Amino acid sequence: MEYAKKMADSDMKRNPEAWMIDFREKPKWEYTHGLMMNAYLALYEETKQDRYLEYVKAFADTMVQESGGILTYKLTDYNIDRVSPGRFLIRLYNLEPREKYWKAIRLLRSQMETHPRTLEGGFWHKKRYPHQMWLDGLYMGSPFLALYGKEFNEPQLFDDVVHQIMLINKHHYHPESGLFYHGWDESREQRWSDPETGLSPHFWGRAVGWYAMALVDVLEYLPENHPGRDSVLFVVDRLAAGIVKHQDSKTGVWYQVLDKGDCSGNYLESSASTMFAYFLYKSLNKGYLDESYIKAAARAYDGIIENFIKEEPDGTISITNVCAVAGLGGNPYRDGSYEYYVSEPVRKNDPKAVGPFIMAAIEKAHFEE
Repeated sequence: MEYAKKMADSDMKRNPEAWMIDFREKPKWEYTHGLMMNAYLALYEETKQDRYLEYVKAFADTMVQESGGILTYKLTDYNIDRVSPGRFLIRLYNLEPREKYWKAIRLLRSQMETHPRTLEGGFWHKKRYPHQMWLDGLYMGSPFLALYGKEFNEPQLFDDVVHQIMLINKHHYHPESGLFYHGWDESREQRWSDPETGLSPHFWGRAVGWYAMALVDVLEYLPENHPGRDSVLFVVDRLAAGIVKHQDSKTGVWYQVLDKGDCSGNYLESSASTMFAYFLYKSLNKGYLDESYIKAAARAYDGIIENFIKEEPDGTISITNVCAVAGLGGNPYRDGSYEYYVSEPVRKNDPKAVGPFIMAAIEKAHFEE
């Protein structure tokens, strides 16, 4: 737990106001803030130290207006990333039931009532990325919808969330590697999509990490007796086997492109590694995975500390080797090639590694209790 607190306190020092997270110069409602607010709420629940809760509340009160409107949010963009912070708002609302939080939660829920879908009912990643499902999008939408269904008595959402997970399992899984491709284009219109399968060409670490975290977070909210629960547990087991197969034998962490550790330009990447550590430890704690994964989880966590965590002169700690961003399509066009993934900027203290590291450290502490 000490590493979780030290990383959280270090990041609060770097970002005195929570809206500054993700290197922002002005407030923006973004999935990275949602990720970090969930990490801080988890730490508050563990420690009962008010500074973590106050930090989250200050962000919520900066972004959520009395009317329930959300600064910089636009429903008609149909961007699934923007729904992700709704989960921390539900958790905050449970601690402090303010009407404006509830209105904002409802606003985000209403986006998903009309969000465009594939022919099989899978949520598009964004309106500007039509007919596409990305692994990232499962983390952005599904845990929020599952928690909403649990807290506000909308049980049909559980069926929908399981359906989203199983569509990814159907289309993105690659049996030979045990991994999942980053994107799938139902229309086969994108240059990055295979004309036969619709799939993007590579296994990007963080994309698989988002999916992994989505699985264990959804299971936390999915009723024990839900008929789709065993299907989700099947995917957990399948994904765990795949990532452990590609865990670096020397360091215990993972590469940016998971199955190409021996290729020029590839590098050990911390956001995927922290996400996988969180996934493995949470799965062990909850009984989703058997004890055969204990060694892999421990090697992952130790490898993160050894390879990515650095002490700074001011006493804070940093996490290094984070891929800043990667996606598919857009302008300039991202073609999903190996060269593309290894050429995106790398930086330290990106929230996409900071947040999962805090949560992985909490789960590891639970495992050792």
